[in-house]
Parts: sequence; C-alpha cells; structure tokens
Amino acid sequence: MKKQFILAGGGLILLLSLFFFGKTVEKKPEIQTPATAQPSPSFSFDNYLQTAKQHLSLPQQTYVLALENNISRGDVQDQQLKDYSALASFWKDSVHDHTIYDFYIAKSAKLVKSEKTLTFAAQLMLTDLQREGDPDKKGWVAEQAIELFEQAIELDPNNDSLKVGLGSCYVYGKGMAGNAQETMKGIQQLLQVVRRDSTNMQAQLVLGIGGVISSQFDKAIPRLTTVVTNEPNNAEAVSWLADAYAGKGDKENAVKWYEISKRLVNNPNYSKEVDERIKMMQ
Repeated sequence: MKKQFILAGGGLILLLSLFFFGKTVEKKPEIQTPATAQPSPSFSFDNYLQTAKQHLSLPQQTYVLALENNISRGDVQDQQLKDYSALASFWKDSVHDHTIYDFYIAKSAKLVKSEKTLTFAAQLMLTDLQREGDPDKKGWVAEQAIELFEQAIELDPNNDSLKVGLGSCYVYGKGMAGNAQETMKGIQQLLQVVRRDSTNMQAQLVLGIGGVISSQFDKAIPRLTTVVTNEPNNAEAVSWLADAYAGKGDKENAVKWYEISKRLVNNPNYSKEVDERIKMMQ
C-alpha cells in the first residue's frame, strides 16, 4: 500500500506544474524500484528536431535551414551567437517548443562560457525538467542541465545555488523516473549545501523529495516539515510532505497535508486528484 501511494504521487506534483509554470503536462510515470526498473529507449534530440521541422510551413523551413547553414559555415563566434539566438527565438515565439528553444540557448551558453549564460541556460532547463512528463525526454533534459551546471560550477566552485541546481537535476531527472543511483547523486550534492547552510530551503526541499522517491520517509518528513514551517505557502513542499506521510502509512497526517495542499492550490482539478488519493487511503 505504501508503494502504491508513492507511485501515484508524482501526478499531483506534475499537476501543480500547471499552476507554477502555466503549462499542461503529462502525469509522471510510476516510480519503480531498482529491481523492477527497466531500461527505456533514450530520447533522440536529432529525431525530435527533424520531426518538428517537418511540421513547419515551407517559408519557416527555409528560414530555419538558412540559419542552420550559417552556423555550420561560420567560424566567427558573434555570428554563431546571433544565429543561435535567432533559432532559439523562432522555436520559442513562433512554434512554442521549449525543448528546442532550450537546446539553442544551451548551445549559445556553451559558446560564451560565462557563468551568467551557463547558469541562465541551466536554470531554464531545470525549470522545464520539473514539468516534463515523458521519462525518456526527462532524462535527456536532465543530462543537458547537469552539463551546464557543472560548467558553471567550474567557474564558481563556492556557489551553493549552482550546487542545489545540480543536485535537483539528478533528483527531478532520472531519479524521479526510478533510477535510485541518480537520486543518491543528487542527495550527495544537496547534502554538501545543507551541511554548510541548513537554512537553504530549496536544498532542504529537494532533499525531502529525494527521500520520498527513494522511500526514505523518516528522512524526508523532517526536511519537508522544515520547509513548510519556514514557507507555509509552498504548495510543492506541502504536497510532497503529504506523499511522505502516505508512504509511511500515517493516514491522519497524510490527509491533513493533502487538505492543506488543496487550499493552497485552490483549483478544482487538483482537488479532484487529491480527493481520489484520499479515498484510496480509507
């Protein structure tokens, strides 16, 4: 029964993404134990891009091809940056495809190699990672974001925000899809931060989430409680705290925090999801 609630729990968090990020997402796939997790086909960005281009109008295809050719032929950084920026803007503004937009922002950041640009691209991908429902695509986005965070940390080794971002990529990425080793990588990164600064609520939050998805409920609950004590309106922390109590089998506290999450989100679709979960606990 405990596992059943954790398998379903991610759907609530992804539904929260609708309100946090303004985009409808698929429910998170079930979290599998290491013994039952099966390797899944990797996401191919090249295939994704080619498919997306096939759906463009002929003038749009011509425009994109011209920019891509400029990049492949050009050896001047300023020109390449200009073309990357144009491609990023096109895919974001004209097609509304954040995956391809993120890709070109990342390409630009790696070319500039400044902490500012790398951090911007990394945080952008982390945000989209949190609302991505497809596990294969989630893994790819996580890998891209991890690379960007690692490059930024090389330039600023003492930046805790970057380390929290890096740890979050492991937890929200392949960790959320059921890879326990990736979850532990993220937890180790985050522990480095909270050992120096226990008041870092974002690190405490993601550590708590990592504890829930790895079924370490007794470790997750104190961390998530710390977050909701300091940030009582943090709907994400409240929802995960409810999941932690549900996973532990503490129905009374689970229902208490699910009800609080309903009041914070104040959306009928979310409330319906929560009510269905509460019924499962009866």
